Amino acid sequence: MFGKIKKIFFTGVFGVLYISYVAQFVYVLAFLENAQEQMMGLALLSIEWLVLIAARYLSKRSSNSAQQFGGFRRH
Repeated sequence: MFGKIKKIFFTGVFGVLYISYVAQFVYVLAFLENAQEQMMGLALLSIEWLVLIAARYLSKRSSNSAQQFGGFRRH
């Protein structure tokens, strides 16, 4: 039960973060006039994207580890 709630929660959180990233990307390209500001904004977004991917990877890895260890304890 807790696993399903955790899965739904993290899926929702990462969904919101992806939508936020797309909105920031559109803002940087559409509303920043100076090319240097756009490049700085895109550089910061690329760092944010790497952090988001790392968090998603670690989240999936920890949930897979918990499932594997939980299975060993039951046997």
